[in-house]
Amino acid sequence: MLKAQLAKPAGSVRQILCLGAHCDDIEIGCGGTILRWLEEQPQTAVYWVVFSSGPGRREEAQASAMAFLQKAQCKNVMIKDFRDGFLPYVGKEVKECFEDLKQKTSPDIIFTHYRDDLHQDHRLVSELTWNTWRDHLILEYEIPKYDGDFGSPNCFVELDESLCRRKSDYLLEHFPSQRNKHWFSEETFQALLRLRGMECHSATTFAEGFYSRKLVLS
Repeated sequence: MLKAQLAKPAGSVRQILCLGAHCDDIEIGCGGTILRWLEEQPQTAVYWVVFSSGPGRREEAQASAMAFLQKAQCKNVMIKDFRDGFLPYVGKEVKECFEDLKQKTSPDIIFTHYRDDLHQDHRLVSELTWNTWRDHLILEYEIPKYDGDFGSPNCFVELDESLCRRKSDYLLEHFPSQRNKHWFSEETFQALLRLRGMECHSATTFAEGFYSRKLVLS
């Protein structure tokens, strides 16, 4: 278990890349960590890439990204329009997006989906992340869902309660199209943050959990 500010010293991180298959994935998976990071290191450049969007959802995703990244001095938000649920079936085009991103940024930290996520779109994004950036620090985040595919994270970022509330508030404010889902609620988001906080004995009682498969300390 690693509990730290993040796995790299803050001063050495110049760029962060956030990858999400769907419009609210990044916010759910690592939104609190991004909010904390930018409060402490606003000079960090953030690339924020969403692969699947639909009618109305692009606008939601853009507004949400701007809210989460409002303290970033440098940000680049990209919302793609691949069809939800079909990413593996258009894998060539998705792979081309990754190759294009590789030419634009060499991030110090990458946030992506959990490799063992049961959603096919999530798994593909995770697979292509590892395929594209082999020498980078990659932290895999988790998404609560009906499938019940949670694992045991080995890396935790402590968050204070105000950041957790802000994360939940932004999600509910900027994604009205998702409010009819039985799991898309403040209670769900706060429960997971509290559970991960308990698992890492967080001083604030809240945390986000990640999977770090390769970590080099020098």
